[in-house]
Amino acid sequence: MQLTSSGRRYATFAFGDLTVTSLRDGHVDMPPTRLHDKNGQPLAELPDTVPLVGGNLRLSVNAFYITDGTAAVLIDTGASNAWHSTMGSLLDALEEAGIDRDDITDVAITHNHEDHVGGLIAPDGSEAFPDLRRVWIGVGDTAVFTGRLKPVRDRVVPISDEVAINDWATAVPTPGHTPGHTVYEVSSSAGRLLVWGDTVHVPSLQFAQPDVSWELDGAQPQARNARTVLLEQLTRPGYFVAGAHLDSPGVGHVTRAGTGYALQYLAPALA
Repeated sequence: MQLTSSGRRYATFAFGDLTVTSLRDGHVDMPPTRLHDKNGQPLAELPDTVPLVGGNLRLSVNAFYITDGTAAVLIDTGASNAWHSTMGSLLDALEEAGIDRDDITDVAITHNHEDHVGGLIAPDGSEAFPDLRRVWIGVGDTAVFTGRLKPVRDRVVPISDEVAINDWATAVPTPGHTPGHTVYEVSSSAGRLLVWGDTVHVPSLQFAQPDVSWELDGAQPQARNARTVLLEQLTRPGYFVAGAHLDSPGVGHVTRAGTGYALQYLAPALA
């Protein structure tokens, strides 16, 4: 996978016969007490290797647009104006990357939290993607399509088992963070890419210490197990990862390191 272009809010990679574009929706700041040990308690001490901004953890919020030139899928949508004002730049990122939102027919959601699904509705209340035909989401998370998100409910495709969403992208249920949390495995002539949502929140810590969980994981032991399985899978030759909360643009590859893992980004952080 090779970086081919980038801007303030996007980075595009050539991935064999596919093109992967990371889209920066913004960021959200969270207290370090969100990080929990394997007993479900807040970490007693935060390693010096974990950066803080004003005493908080800064989490990037990314979405990913993948296309073979004909079929395409947008994985996650950012928050729009449904949560913090530090998010909501997805539509600007698409424009900067030269991607016409009118061409987006398939959106795949990793899970039902605002910073992943809120961008289905634009800040003005209209549908963000006028020609939207399918919204893929884990069956355990479909209840989110009420209120603000109700206009797209008729296009929801619930995912209950591993299923192909097109010729090169497969939805893989990974419950734990939420009941319907889903990872999307993308296959190209150059390898495989796992696109995840909240498998890892704090990359500076959770690769090296995958037992560290997130307070908002609905089922921490299950989420921890899913993270370990996926990290081990990523150490196989030809595998790459793209993560919603990895430092933007959030694309890299994983190796084993001591008792944990290490992430090497494929592109410098977006400013």
